[in-house]
Order: sequence, then C-alpha cells, then structure tokens
Amino acid sequence: MAVRIDLNISLDGFATTTDGTPDDPIGKDWWRLVAPYVATRTVRARVFQETEGRGTTGVDDRYAQEYFAEVGAEIMGAGMFGLHAHPNDPEWRGWWGEEPPFGFPVFVLTHSERSTLEMKGGTTFHFLSATPADALALAIDAAQGKDVRVGGGATVAREFLKAGLVDRLHVGITPILLGRGIRLWDDLRGLESGYTVTTETAESGVVHLTFER
Repeated sequence: MAVRIDLNISLDGFATTTDGTPDDPIGKDWWRLVAPYVATRTVRARVFQETEGRGTTGVDDRYAQEYFAEVGAEIMGAGMFGLHAHPNDPEWRGWWGEEPPFGFPVFVLTHSERSTLEMKGGTTFHFLSATPADALALAIDAAQGKDVRVGGGATVAREFLKAGLVDRLHVGITPILLGRGIRLWDDLRGLESGYTVTTETAESGVVHLTFER
C-alpha cells in the first residue's frame, strides 16, 4: 500500500487555473494544462469512454496507466469535487456524471455537511471534515490493501506533503505559463529530502517529475 499524488502543473508551478466563468467553470486554461494527459489512449478510454485504441501512446500514456493502477480509495478537496463552484446546490453530484471514473470510495474534505453519494460503477463519495492524517486513516481502511490516491487540488496536496504522508508524488510539468492560480511548491522547501527524485520527458514535451520514498 502506498499514498500517491499525481498532478499536472505549469512551468511556473501552478496546479490550478483562474479563467473559469459561471458559464464555463473549468475554463480554457485547465484544458491547456491537462491536454497531453487527456489525449492519451488510457484517459480517452477510462474517462471519456471512447472506442478502444484512440489516443496517444508513449511516455504520457504510461504515466496515465500508472495513475489508474492499484488504487483502492481517493481523497480530494471540496474544489476538486466542485463544491466551490456549486456552493448552494445540494443536488450537485460532481463533474463526472452518474458513473464517475473511480470505482472505489472517495473521501471529499469539506466543512459543509452532505449525505453520502453512491454512484454507478462502484464509486461512493463520502464528505467529511477531518485532518489529513484522520482522512488518510479512513481511506487506508477503505482501500483494503490497495493504494490511496490524494487527488488534489493543490492546497490539499500540499497539506498531505507538508504532513509527510505521501510515499510517491508524480508531477507532469506541462510547457505552458499560467501566471496565476495556486502554486504546488509554496511552503515545501526541502521536500526532496527523503525522496529519490527522477525526471523523464515525454514526446509531448511534458516533463514527468517523480518523488519516490
């Protein structure tokens, strides 16, 4: 069992975008940030349920395969689930439709009480107010020996990294400049201590940076 984080960031270190609007809450910059990842064969099949065989292969696709492999539970922030964009909508059920691409328990960190959501395909969203350590204990129990993925966003990822709870951090650095948003690396001086750090450049130009305990 390992605790993992996989994120995409820009060259200037931003893991979130700020150009969303009420009509387009995700914004165009987010799609620029994750474009190489979204283009992979694995993501096209797992997330967008497209015909098998479509999408890119190579280095980016190998990391996309690792993203989905051996995960038994996930922890994410309220923003990743969409609660910040839909603060007054008790019927909001996430960005992913009625069959999210998880298939295991997901723990959403929030200060707002919400009922548990059981979705198609085996995904169950649990909403809780908890410390990183307490949330992780619940997720480890739910994962039943498989890995726990801390999905993000950047603020949640930093909290787990600062608490020393992460065994493997993978960051895909997309060669674009965003100039604003939430930076992943703030307050993480010396993070590399205690990890083996490797890099690999994909055909798309994305630099895959991995911190492995």
